[in-house]
Amino acid sequence: MSRVTEIRYVGYGVKEFDAEKTYYSEVWGLEPVGEDQNNAWFKAQGHDEHHVVQLRRADENRVDVIALAADSRADVDSLRARVADAGCQIASEPADLTSPGGGYGFRFFSPDGLLFEVSSDVAKGSKRELAHWEGVPVKISHIVLHSPNHQEAVKFFCDVLGFKVSDWLGDFMCFLRCNSAHHRIAILPGPACLNHVAYDMLSVDDMMRGAHRLKIKGIDISWGPGRHTAGNNTFSYFVTPGGFVTEYTSELEEVDFDMHEFKVHKPAPMVMDQWGIGVGGPQTMPHPHVNPGLFKTPELAGEA
Repeated sequence: MSRVTEIRYVGYGVKEFDAEKTYYSEVWGLEPVGEDQNNAWFKAQGHDEHHVVQLRRADENRVDVIALAADSRADVDSLRARVADAGCQIASEPADLTSPGGGYGFRFFSPDGLLFEVSSDVAKGSKRELAHWEGVPVKISHIVLHSPNHQEAVKFFCDVLGFKVSDWLGDFMCFLRCNSAHHRIAILPGPACLNHVAYDMLSVDDMMRGAHRLKIKGIDISWGPGRHTAGNNTFSYFVTPGGFVTEYTSELEEVDFDMHEFKVHKPAPMVMDQWGIGVGGPQTMPHPHVNPGLFKTPELAGEA
């Protein structure tokens, strides 16, 4: 079955365009790969994905688009048909993309109204071997979303996009995989919006070195450092100038995509953080609110 196989990038509309650009390039550790008057693109240095963040100058802070990968043009076409059969609104039909990196893809609104892109054949970017203690992101690790119908959202990602359930936290948080990583998407109840975007680091040491860089830049950890139970990954969460949550993570569990069987973890403080020594918690993170861009197509450069 044709399915999504990876995360490509997240596009944001931001009021604090210059501050957000500075955050990703000078603080977070991404590399600029293009800019015009109203848009900027950034890549992770340890992976060949063309870019992982797109920023657009906007009058409000919002998530514009979440871009996912498929393996081939045929898979893109197949996924477009399944998305339409599921009743989703198609925002743009499969076509050659003129955005940076090119490729072939389409866009659609999820049942909750978030805009997604699915693409293949995007040009590879440069990458380099990161050094231990360098403390910069390798690539996007996972994305966590809120949904007002989280059980139905899980069903949509599995039945339509080809994800599989890796774990549940109680009956309210589901971890979904699209490859051997324990999760690439996780879903929580709440208003339709982004919770956070996590970036893989080479090691726990690199996560901590990255956290140190943010600290000396005046940005403290909002929650962490700690280690989750589902996925067994370490975490430290930080907030961008525009109020979006970014995470450094490491040691995310690898599983067998086809054979892994999910577990249900009973909610408890030490389940959320097995170390139990970090500052903050979910209650200290920005309160989720409805994404202003639901069922709206942003004026993105090179939109499909």
